[in-house]
Amino acid sequence: MSMPTSTSYFSAAPSSFRGSLRAFGRSVSRAVNNVIAAIIAQRERQAQLTVLRRLSDRDLRDIGLSRSDIDASLAAAAKDRTRSQRLLEMRR
Repeated sequence: MSMPTSTSYFSAAPSSFRGSLRAFGRSVSRAVNNVIAAIIAQRERQAQLTVLRRLSDRDLRDIGLSRSDIDASLAAAAKDRTRSQRLLEMRR
């Protein structure tokens, strides 16, 4: 004769399903967050580009840029910002 147990095969299913659902929710949340961050970064870059293009050649020289350096400088700044953000995320 076997003893009835208080746990069955099906009692673990809701718990594991909830865990899977939470993991899925986190991944969706991360993906949405990354898309929003990319949109914000693109808009910031456009705003910076607009401001720098409106500066006079003399103002650009004062900050150490020429008109031909604007795009490359913004790309380098974005790359540095991305690298520092990733380092901050790794520390969490």
